Amino acid sequence: MSTKLWNESLVLRKVKYTLEIDGKLIVIENVPARVNLETGEQLFSPETTERLQKMVWEQKKPSRVIQVPVFDFA
Repeated sequence: MSTKLWNESLVLRKVKYTLEIDGKLIVIENVPARVNLETGEQLFSPETTERLQKMVWEQKKPSRVIQVPVFDFA
């Protein structure tokens, strides 16, 4: 049985943050996060969360645009 603490599984990584607003998919790349190596859970600092919200609501021109295929599972 492992006695490893949850914090010992966290590493600092750059991740992609995705969200959907009004049917539009938004992707923000290179976001710093602490990632749990065992579960993949991503934890963001309060400062990072605040910056993410500001970036989304300012609606500045993105650095690039990608096309995303959408499939219906039903």
